[in-house]
Amino acid sequence: MRAWELMKETFLRRRHIWIVHLTWLVFYGLFWWLFLPDPEEYGGFLFLWGGFLLPLALSAGIMGDDIASGRMCVLVTKPFWLGEVYLYRLLGLSLQAALHFILAGCVILVLHLVTRKGTMAGLGLWFLACWLLFNTYAALSTSLSVVIKGVHNSLLLFLGTLTLSAVAAMVIWNLQDHPMAEVVKGFFRYPFPPFEFLGHLGKGDYAKQTLALGGAGIPKSVACAAHSLILTTIYAGIGVRLLTRRQFSTHRD
Repeated sequence: MRAWELMKETFLRRRHIWIVHLTWLVFYGLFWWLFLPDPEEYGGFLFLWGGFLLPLALSAGIMGDDIASGRMCVLVTKPFWLGEVYLYRLLGLSLQAALHFILAGCVILVLHLVTRKGTMAGLGLWFLACWLLFNTYAALSTSLSVVIKGVHNSLLLFLGTLTLSAVAAMVIWNLQDHPMAEVVKGFFRYPFPPFEFLGHLGKGDYAKQTLALGGAGIPKSVACAAHSLILTTIYAGIGVRLLTRRQFSTHRD
């Protein structure tokens, strides 16, 4: 019962959450209706709006609001592990994303049947890539919300992503022929949200590729998904650690 209540709060904690879901679904439909894009163009649109911007909109203040209001001070007096609050909030966000992308798929299917235009080929992979990226950003944003008041966690993550992307592009461009180029690329690719890898997953670039691991070959798409889930777990673990070690006073933060 407690798990359900904590997950349900992610849907109900702010009035704008339902507006965000509805607005995003309208954008998906309008983009399809007006432009009739090919699957790769539409997948890229879904990837940006659903995988990157949606988790920022839904996770704004997800932990910081409770900390700032003093509610967390009440929760620490309850007989349960404080990390449960974090984990069930994150699970609630992931569930929201799954339902959101199912509804988005239904919207696109209806438009496809009505207009008899466009194609849905490959969109399933794009929805999977969106959901994986959503979870990664949701975990990172929720962890930031433990230490940042109000809704500033999402704003900081948005600006940080833009800044890091610009810096990475400039550094990689300037080191194209440098012997350390691959090391630098790895630094930007592996510890941070996997935009590049999941983008290739959505495009289907990894469909027939394998990755040698311990003498055995595993599908590169599986490795890409596993990498995303590992990052999500690491980001969440950091957030749980920060939350459970934080000292909450009886006064509002």
